Amino acid sequence: MSTFAGFERLRIDERDDRLTATLSHPATRNAIDQQMVSELHAVCAYLEAQPKVLILTGDGGVFASGADIAQLRERRRDDALAGINSTIFDRIARLPLPVIAALDGYALGGGAELAFAADLRIGTPSLVMGNPETGLGIMAAAGATWRLKELVGEPLAKEILLAGRKLTADECLAVRLVSSLHEPDDLMAAAHDLADRILRSDPLALRLTKAVFHAPAAAHPLVDTLAQATLFESDAKFERMDAFLAKREARRAEKQRAADADTHSSPPAATSPSRTPTRTGPTPPASASSPPSRSPSTAARTWTPPTARGGSRRRHPSAPWRTASSWWRRCRRTGI
Repeated sequence: MSTFAGFERLRIDERDDRLTATLSHPATRNAIDQQMVSELHAVCAYLEAQPKVLILTGDGGVFASGADIAQLRERRRDDALAGINSTIFDRIARLPLPVIAALDGYALGGGAELAFAADLRIGTPSLVMGNPETGLGIMAAAGATWRLKELVGEPLAKEILLAGRKLTADECLAVRLVSSLHEPDDLMAAAHDLADRILRSDPLALRLTKAVFHAPAAAHPLVDTLAQATLFESDAKFERMDAFLAKREARRAEKQRAADADTHSSPPAATSPSRTPTRTGPTPPASASSPPSRSPSTAARTWTPPTARGGSRRRHPSAPWRTASSWWRRCRRTGI
């Protein structure tokens, strides 16, 4: 914690696998000034050397009301070219492990741009997000002009940047600018639950996934292939896959044991009585009137035409030759 000694704008809480940085300057409602930027740079340097999940949040029911207007009033062209805020926000976005922004109250101007730089955002029902910079004669130059379009789409991003629209908590949730809403007292617990879910994964796999995700389009799919090749050789891959396979085999063995136990414990199935009564006495003789039984060969016999059986060929009675032949036979019988 000596690394963060003397901080005036940030309150730091560090654990083995994560670090929470709370923006804390009540006099300006956590406005982002040069002192806060310097302290955020110190946090980034620490997390670049010792990667951990970063949770950003604000004190006093406000995340960040924006940049410090009094300081902005005095900045000139060279200050703008130095990219004071955009540099630190970009550095936060490039941290090795994921960054979570836990948002309460206002996240406006530079405060919204700081939240946009995070990988994941959650909020409270009192959250309000927007970028009103054009109303002050400047623009949102620390990431909103391109990150916001990627996050919520071009039409809504233009309405926020050009028409000064502010989004309520429900609107932020509807456009997935935040992934969930929680009561203020539950916000940090939800942030730590999210960090727990992230940290169940392999740290190297997380780092490479985040890096590849933000790679330029032209780098794909080569960058994906190279990153996967690195992971295929990692010890964590073999350990985690061996554990997965062993757990699956144990589940299968347990199911088989349960099935065998059910088989042995079940009583033998009772045989159903025959529907046909069993004859116990002598078989009665067949009566004279009983029709003879047909043999299988007779039952299966098929019809054959008379000519094939040696019989005469039957002809239709209306045929002309049939009429003449009958008349001639009658004449012979009667002596005509």
